[in-house]
Amino acid sequence: MTKIRLGDTYTQEVRYTQANVDMFAKISGDNNPIHINPEYAAKTPFGKPIVHGFFAGAIFSKVFGTQWPGEGTIYMFQDMAFLAPVFVEKDYIAKFEAIEINDEKHRGVIKCTLEDSEGKIAISGQAKLMHKERF
Repeated sequence: MTKIRLGDTYTQEVRYTQANVDMFAKISGDNNPIHINPEYAAKTPFGKPIVHGFFAGAIFSKVFGTQWPGEGTIYMFQDMAFLAPVFVEKDYIAKFEAIEINDEKHRGVIKCTLEDSEGKIAISGQAKLMHKERF
C-alpha cells in the first residue's frame, strides 16, 4: 500500500439522481421542497431542484472510506463551503489534494472540491484524516 504524500491528488466523477435525492430527503428528514418539488423549486433563484448540500458533500466521505485513502480511514474533521448549487443529472468531479501530512501521527489534511464539468466549484473544504498505512 503506497503512502499518500504532500501534493498527491485523486479525482472521482459523480452524478446525482433525483431518486437518490428523494431517498436522502427521507433518510435525513430534510424534505425542504427546494430539493424534491420541481414546481416549488421553479419559483426559486435556482429554477429547479437542488441537491442537498450534505448529500452532495457525502462524495468526500465515500472516497475517503472506500478509495483514497480507503478502508481503514478515520475521518476526524471536515469543513465545507457551499459556493454554488448542485443539480441532479449533471456531471461533477470531486477533486482531492494532500496539503498536509503528519507521518508520526499518520494524519493528513486533504483539500476537497466538487466542481461541475465547466470547472465551477460548488463545494470547497478540507478534511483531516488518519490512516495508519497511507499517511
